Amino acid sequence: MPRPPDAAGLSLPAKLAMQLLEHASGELPNESCALLGGDPVRGHVTSVHPAGNRLASQYRYDVEPRDLVRIIHQLEEAGDALVAIFHSHPRSPAVPSGTDVREARYPVVHLVASLADSEPVMRAWTIEAATAREVTLTIAP
Repeated sequence: MPRPPDAAGLSLPAKLAMQLLEHASGELPNESCALLGGDPVRGHVTSVHPAGNRLASQYRYDVEPRDLVRIIHQLEEAGDALVAIFHSHPRSPAVPSGTDVREARYPVVHLVASLADSEPVMRAWTIEAATAREVTLTIAP
């Protein structure tokens, strides 16, 4: 699975960013999660696929396995690829936690939203060799 070049970062249409934040707000007080489809080489997101958090936890997430399989099939049928994995932090910064870094399994961008303040914050990260590195996140009109 190709990984977006670090220089390109992640480009997310504003409409899809709002969809992710609405999903995250709707899952409070727990963390939410979603898979993002599109063009992984250019880092462009074209679709958002909300998923269930199997752990139903305020501190951790794990994409519901049935949702994972269903969404991956939807992406393949649409000719898209997995570009990013999204999850929210209800009360902490938009930075991958130690657990997030240890449990990262896919070589895609990890998009984290913080709902800790009145204005949500989203940041994008690559996680490789147990190291999280921030990449540019562009919210496109």
